[in-house]
Amino acid sequence: MKTIGILSDTHGYFDPALNHFFSECNEIWHAGDIGSLEVIGDIRKTKPLRAVYGNIDGQDIRSHFGKNLRFFCEDVDVWITHIGGYPGKYDRMVRETIKSKPPDLFVCGHSHILKVMYDKYLDLLHINPGAAGRTGLQNIRTAIRFRIDKADIKDLEVIEMGERR
Repeated sequence: MKTIGILSDTHGYFDPALNHFFSECNEIWHAGDIGSLEVIGDIRKTKPLRAVYGNIDGQDIRSHFGKNLRFFCEDVDVWITHIGGYPGKYDRMVRETIKSKPPDLFVCGHSHILKVMYDKYLDLLHINPGAAGRTGLQNIRTAIRFRIDKADIKDLEVIEMGERR
């Protein structure tokens, strides 16, 4: 069993509250718009990191991470990308692949809107952790923690870190 922390859209700011929220996590996944190498360093000081770059990330971030990341965690096929859309309205850049070879868990960011949705048509769980940074359209900064036990995704929790400032 693994405990996973997910965040997105930090835009160069890693909230210290995440250190406590992610303390029991085995890994942290970042769904893009990291914003600075310092955020990567802050996360890697405490936990292994899997990440993708987002549309605001420059070459410094893109040289470390790809646009998409697909892997297995336990028995769960995971796909992380920054701009992915959501069930029924997947982004055109992922639409064909997600329909032909859907993952079990699809993680994306970009919208700054926290969404956890089950796509019964593609039989996958969609997670957008919202935005953890201080810039953007979100009112409340959020991140997610959950467990993967073999093929089961469970015990999902959301942290709200206060208003965007």
